[in-house]
Parts: sequence; C-alpha cells; structure tokens
Amino acid sequence: MGDRGAQKAAPAATFGDVLLSGLKHNIIRTGMDALYFSGAHMLMRPFVGGAGMILMLHHVRPARPDRFQPNRLLEITPRFLEKVCRRLKRSRLDVVSLDEMHRRLTEGNNKRRFVCVTFDDGYRDNLQFAYPILKKYEIPFGLYIPTSFPDRLGELWWLALEAVIARNDRIGLVIDGKDQRFDCRSVDEKRALYDSIYAWLRQLKTEEEVRQVIRDLSRRYQVDIAAFCEQLCMTWDELATMAQDPLCTIGAHTVNHVMLKKVPEKSVRTEMEMSRSVIEASLGVRPQHFAYPLGDATSAGPREFEVARELGFKTAVTTRPGVVFSRHRDHLMALPRISVHGEFQRMRYLRVLMSGAATALWNGFRPVNAT
Repeated sequence: MGDRGAQKAAPAATFGDVLLSGLKHNIIRTGMDALYFSGAHMLMRPFVGGAGMILMLHHVRPARPDRFQPNRLLEITPRFLEKVCRRLKRSRLDVVSLDEMHRRLTEGNNKRRFVCVTFDDGYRDNLQFAYPILKKYEIPFGLYIPTSFPDRLGELWWLALEAVIARNDRIGLVIDGKDQRFDCRSVDEKRALYDSIYAWLRQLKTEEEVRQVIRDLSRRYQVDIAAFCEQLCMTWDELATMAQDPLCTIGAHTVNHVMLKKVPEKSVRTEMEMSRSVIEASLGVRPQHFAYPLGDATSAGPREFEVARELGFKTAVTTRPGVVFSRHRDHLMALPRISVHGEFQRMRYLRVLMSGAATALWNGFRPVNAT
C-alpha cells in the first residue's frame, strides 16, 4: 500500500470496534460458529440473555456486485431481512416498539424477553425495501433521523472516502502536516487503504478535522459529497409516509451526524435539541428516543449520556454491542444494540448474538457498559 503513514497513525481496535468496523471477519465468524455448533450459546442464554435486545440496521437493499465495498457491513439484503422478521414472529420473543421497551425497563415484571428493531440514518432503501417487509410481518420499528440528511445538507463522509479510493489508483493525503501518497490499484490495496485511513480519521481529536480531511479529498478527486445525501437518503415527504404508520417510531439522531464526543458540550446539546425540534416541525412528531451517531465509546460517553437525560429523552441507544438487562433501567441513556451485520447474513450468527453469548464474551461478562 505505498507509504504506510496512515496505517501507522491508526490506533489499535478493540474487539467491539472490530465487530462494527468490519475487520477480522473470519476470526469473528469462527468464534460465533464455535458458540453455535457447540450449543454453548443456548447453554449460556439463561445467564447472559438479559431482558431483551435492540437490533440495529442501516441499509436494506439487493446485494451489489462490486468487489470493493468497505461499508458493506452497514447493509443487508431484503431477503435476509425477511428471514429475520419471519424468525422473530415465530420466536418466543415479544417484538416491541421503543415506547414499550421503555415501559418494560422502567416498570419491570415482564417474564418474556423482548426485541426492538431500529434503523439509523433514514436511507431511502428503508422505505423501498424494508418497510414493505416490516408491514407484512407487523414488526414495529424505530427510525433515527439526522435532520441534515432530509434537508440535503448532510455529509456522508464515510461514503465519500469510499468513492475517492474506488475511483483512483493512487491518492494523496496530508497526514501530520506531510503530503503522503498511497497506491490503491488492486481491491486488496483499496480495502487496506480504506481501513487504515478510516481508523486514522476516527482517532482525530475533533469532528471538524475529520470533515475537513474528507472535504479536501473530495475536492481533490472530484467527488460530490452532497450527491450521496440526494441519492441515498429519504426526503421529508418520504419520511412522513413512514412516520404516519403506527408501527414506526421516529427518533432523533443529531442534525449533522457528528461524533458527539469530538465536539464541545454546547454543540452536543444543540445537535440533540435542534434535531428533535426540526423533526417535530417537519413531521409533527416530537422524538422521545435518541441514537448517538457512530455510537461507540469514542463517539459517545458519560457527558453525552447526561445531556440526553437532561433533555428528557426516554431512551438513547449506542452501537456498543450487547443485550439489554433489567439493570439498564438505571442507564436508559446508554443502551447497547445488536448489529444486524452485512458481513454476517446467516441466521445462526444472529441467533448467537441474540442469545447474549457472543457479546457477553466481548464485554467481559459486564452486563452494563456505560463509561
């Protein structure tokens, strides 16, 4: 990969980060296969399964043939979603809305485990492909909206980075004040370069630094950042179609989809509060539930949890992997989720994740991670 400067600048990933970033998939598959085929996940479930779980999805669309798809972890096929919905309806789980999940956690005394389905970002394919399936199986779902996306002002920077690398055999990037060059002719080189630059961007101290790097790259290599919003995200009219269905609960997801831990506290509060106000003005519903963008420990922590609580949200979800335990009633602003992961589109993997076994191992058997 030419000069390895970006890779050297990248921090080591935690096991939880690996799950969300799409790295080392073969190792994760091996671990989940061992849990599944040994039956260990079923033996562990009574002890680590918790009160229920929140499933996290992003894109739902037909598989694409491109070999270079570093963000494929964020998408599943309609066929797999239908399998998931069919399985949920046949299971002994209660499929509930975000409000019902909140009620169960705060009031307790519920013997059956629950599952709550959520979608982040408001992609148009949610309406085109996911919504008809959810309607067919009468699955309630939450939809978290960053308001700059339907306003057509959002920057889907991770897709801009993908486009820059996909369209070029060699790119230049300023790292630590030095202009460096990277070869990315082959698919393997492109994958390695994307992972390396993405990891480097994630460890930058401020959100503005991340955005500026992507803006500079996009200008240099003629990638239109705004086009991703226009092509992929729902308009307010499209969102209104889903919002009027009782199955759908609209949640807030900031205005600009920022990593809140990388912005000043005043901006954290503004992003949360303004997103809720814009949604209320545009859709006529005031969101009671919130999702932290990116949502891992580097993007949201105790400061953000406290702001969400002060603003009066009923719940706020992270992307920290885990099931929900009854003791999360004291940590409603730091709820974990299970990623319905594009690289693991097999029901056995989802069964292992929903059992709580895999995430218990990754979390060191800590039921709550709110630090």
